[in-house]
Amino acid sequence: MYMNYIKTELDGVFIIEPRVFGDERGYFFEAFKKDEFEENVGKVDFVQDNESKSSYGVLRGLHYQRGEYSQAKLVRVIKGTVLDVAIDLRRQSPTYGKHIMVELSEENKRQLFIPRGFAHGFMVLSQEAVFTYKVDNVYAPQAEACIRWNDETLAIPWPKVEGLLTSEKDSNGKNFEDAEKF
Repeated sequence: MYMNYIKTELDGVFIIEPRVFGDERGYFFEAFKKDEFEENVGKVDFVQDNESKSSYGVLRGLHYQRGEYSQAKLVRVIKGTVLDVAIDLRRQSPTYGKHIMVELSEENKRQLFIPRGFAHGFMVLSQEAVFTYKVDNVYAPQAEACIRWNDETLAIPWPKVEGLLTSEKDSNGKNFEDAEKF
């Protein structure tokens, strides 16, 4: 096996650590291997890859898509460091309303798999970050939803950063209590 699949306290969420081969030339690792992924996590049919670039202090999220447009995501950082967060929105889940925070960076090369039924966001901790992710459903603007990143009920312990930058949509997200759940 070329990757270590680590179950988290949130059912279905995995931290994935690749086996990195390095020498004086640089490094190599497999970022995704379908059979191995399905054997450890489950069947997911990724249909799209996305990438974003953000500067220090940018906070994106907490985003999700509702209903039939819900998305599972496999996220990682190519350059820089982010603090990545997933929140369980599945009402029947024993971890409903709970979150996980994982540092993803170009150094640790960790990935985070987030199944359908979760909101997702991240904060950039480095000068800049290039963030990439696979999704199992296309973007549907009519199904897009956002929970306010600093919702008091969720009480996510985001680090204090100078010059925090969010979009208007993210700043005006719904409260957790008012957001549509799964």
